[in-house]
Amino acid sequence: MVEPEHRASAAQRLGAQETLGISTLDPGHRPPIMPPGRHVSIKIRMLDDTEEVFDVSQRASGKVVFDLVCTHLNLVEGDYFSLEYQDHHKMMVWLDLLKPIVKQLRRPKHTVLRFVVKFFPPDHTQLLEELTRYLFALQIKHDLACGRLACNDSSAALLVSHIIQSEIGDFEESQSRQHLLNNNYIPDQVALIDKIMEFHSKNVGQTPAESDYQLLEVARRLELYGVRLHPAKDREGSKLSLAVAHTGVLVFQGHTKINAFNWSKVRKLSFKRKRFLIKLRPDLNSSYQDTLEFLMGSRDCCKVFWKICVEYHAFFRLFEEPKPKPKPVLFTRGSSFRFSGRTQKQVIDYVKDSEFKKIPFESARIGNLPVLYELACANVGWVAISEVSGVVSNSPHLSASSGNSQGMVNGQKPVELCGHSPDGRQPSPLTSPLLNDAGSVRTDDEDEVRRKVCGPERAPVKGLELERDCCQLLCGRHCGFKSPNLVGKDEAAPDSLKSTIFSNFDPLYKFQSGFLREVEQRLALWEGRSNAHIKGDYQRIGDVMLKNLQGLKPLTAHLQKHSEALVELEKACRGSRRLEVLVRDFELQKVCYIPLNVFILRPLHRLLHYKQILERLCKHYPPTHVDFRDCRAALADVSEVVAQLHGSMIKMENFQKLLELKKDLIGIDSLVTPGREFIRLGCLSKLSGKGLQQRMFFLFNDVLLYTSRGMTATNQFKVHGQLPLHDMTIRESEDEWGVPHAFTLVGQRQSVVVAASSLSEMEKWMEDIKMAIDLAETSNGHTADLLARSLSDNKSTTEDSCAEAESEDDLMASRTSLERQAPHRGNTTVHVCWHRNTSVSMVDFSVAVENQLSGNLLRKFKNSNGWQKLWVVFTNFSLFFYKTHQDDYPLASLPLLGYSVTIPTESENIHKDYVFKLHFKSHVYYFRSESEYTFERWMEVIRSATVSASSTRILSRKEPHPY
Repeated sequence: MVEPEHRASAAQRLGAQETLGISTLDPGHRPPIMPPGRHVSIKIRMLDDTEEVFDVSQRASGKVVFDLVCTHLNLVEGDYFSLEYQDHHKMMVWLDLLKPIVKQLRRPKHTVLRFVVKFFPPDHTQLLEELTRYLFALQIKHDLACGRLACNDSSAALLVSHIIQSEIGDFEESQSRQHLLNNNYIPDQVALIDKIMEFHSKNVGQTPAESDYQLLEVARRLELYGVRLHPAKDREGSKLSLAVAHTGVLVFQGHTKINAFNWSKVRKLSFKRKRFLIKLRPDLNSSYQDTLEFLMGSRDCCKVFWKICVEYHAFFRLFEEPKPKPKPVLFTRGSSFRFSGRTQKQVIDYVKDSEFKKIPFESARIGNLPVLYELACANVGWVAISEVSGVVSNSPHLSASSGNSQGMVNGQKPVELCGHSPDGRQPSPLTSPLLNDAGSVRTDDEDEVRRKVCGPERAPVKGLELERDCCQLLCGRHCGFKSPNLVGKDEAAPDSLKSTIFSNFDPLYKFQSGFLREVEQRLALWEGRSNAHIKGDYQRIGDVMLKNLQGLKPLTAHLQKHSEALVELEKACRGSRRLEVLVRDFELQKVCYIPLNVFILRPLHRLLHYKQILERLCKHYPPTHVDFRDCRAALADVSEVVAQLHGSMIKMENFQKLLELKKDLIGIDSLVTPGREFIRLGCLSKLSGKGLQQRMFFLFNDVLLYTSRGMTATNQFKVHGQLPLHDMTIRESEDEWGVPHAFTLVGQRQSVVVAASSLSEMEKWMEDIKMAIDLAETSNGHTADLLARSLSDNKSTTEDSCAEAESEDDLMASRTSLERQAPHRGNTTVHVCWHRNTSVSMVDFSVAVENQLSGNLLRKFKNSNGWQKLWVVFTNFSLFFYKTHQDDYPLASLPLLGYSVTIPTESENIHKDYVFKLHFKSHVYYFRSESEYTFERWMEVIRSATVSASSTRILSRKEPHPY
């Protein structure tokens, strides 16, 4: 049974670990300018009940604080929200955006401000971004829980059903009931559990975004939707409550609305001491007096309600923010308070204009330039295809921006322009992209190999820098990480590890940096040249590839020694508690999206990317092309290096995978043993006296482990049993037990009956288990493995010596960090397989190494109106979503194991080109690429993660797979 996944943000729907929003209609918020003065820490409680601390100047206005919150959330439609706090009179008041903080908060350090919805629009479809609707849904959830949004039992049950559909997905009786028993959404919820579950069962197929939409649809029809009741009395002394909404001022008796004064009927609102006054426009057909009077608790209560009425009227009724009145010369009369901020009309127009200004996603002819650009990004670890930004080279119609040398994008200047001439000058804006350099009309063949690649869409050079920083981090040198957890641990690594890493990685880093620089220079010449004398002189890449890959051959010895680096790192981590903490803290950083020891293997992975790219270039070029001979020679060189490292790659990948699994498992001490090879991991249901129970199975070439997920902070899997493969037999047993996709494992000491989730899963497991049994029989349990043997040989001596040599600092690190339960990342491949009820093999991991990609895509949810532009990175079976290519860490991630990738059907009304669809159960995402080539590349790499490989696939290929 899949455990419920609690959401904390719209980004977390895609697997993000942080509470971050995704908004692509705005080019990005910049932090507000901070005035000088002494700084104080301001605590803000978000709608998901998390607290954030912002450091601001005491002289800063309330708007500065509010803008910091919106920037933190990446919130475009922030004008619907505000900050409230409890003043010294114990009243909840809104933070005034115009006044300084010091004049509003008496004790800023001890005051907690709440980020909440302030203005509730009549129709939630006026909220244009999913993040905004999600925050509104959180506000509804909060109002329900505290009793502010009172309603009848049926409405309350319906609202809760949409909330839990968003949080735990489709209805499953035992899961739904247990979730409702553990979480309280409304007062007296126990009495309504059956009714809530009945409604929940009807929500099957709804995505979280759809559930939020339905929640708001139901809530907006309630009488108390968005209403805050302010106690008052009428002239006769009857107890009433006043409230304000988008329509005007409301009067309640208890929770029943008894009167409403529309804005069109109200001439003036005012207060005098404790009396709140509503002056109405003359109406012959009305029995109301000209002025209505209500008595409130105090003058402050009157003023608070009067202010919110002024703000509601301005926000919903005015076209633009009211201008401040000039200050009187002699004396003032009345309050100077006014509404500050954009009106609803301004917000809607702004968001729509931002959507309109987005760069059009035009299709373009594709040649070998995207392959060349992919090569440039392969050198930095993010294999990328860039979106065309600016002039589309094959379009006969030039956009207004094509003649603008400033290259404005979304109203902002790009970071860098690629179109430089060889002498470093900008190309003439008069040069037509439809003409070649000789001034004649460009032919189709030239257009096929020429596309505009603009600066803002360049892939980041962060991959290569991240690998360098990993090495410097381990060896105590200065690096780019600023985490306080990593400070003061410079001497954690032993000298042997430092020597091994830097003697091998420094030459490779220098080589990769130089290679990248030459490819980028060639890209700039390819696209920016306007005065070349020889046609096609720079429109080639084979010479650059050949030169650098010939220079790589002398570095093969360094690449072969990566196995030593893996061994030294593992020995050092077991020998030094301090280094173990350092590595763990690094892997918990947001910038680290894969285990640290995988970065050690990245230079080897890059060779496979070079080979793959050269194969596509040779396939694209005709034999007569000027670049064909160099590309073919470069392909021969890199194939020779890959062949030399083939055996080493297999061992290192297996060793790294064993070390990674060791972190996910508890209850087994000797997972990394000589000769052990990982084959497959995944979910199977084990048949026992209690019925079918979900278990996680791990298949190696000598043993099959089955585990269950521990209910601890570490989220590790506890080993329940070990089944040796020697003399094991396997048979299908669906008919025997009456369980679909069941098979029986008969061992020497016990038999186990398991069931797969589908026929294909059963076939993959049975095929791999049979292969593993054959391996166990032929090897007799002993296979030579250099890496594992070296670890085993050094285990006892290393531990003995470390026990004596461990410093006092190491012991302190042990007591302070490792005695507590260490945090464990719950988004590893093992956990994804557990939640998706699927499996993955070592062959799949090997294929995934070759299939990595990044670039711009437009994303659309199932029921959303617009497309969101994101920088997307595919690696390690997951899509990582970034706001732009310059971001240091992703906003969210989407593990793809278990998903299916297809083409939208006509009934889905996706009337765009180059769109593919990802779906898993009720979760549906559409992604749109900008050309046929990029569409095919994304489909190719995503299929590698969504369609699991079998062991026969690897053995049937004509040339040996590197793994």
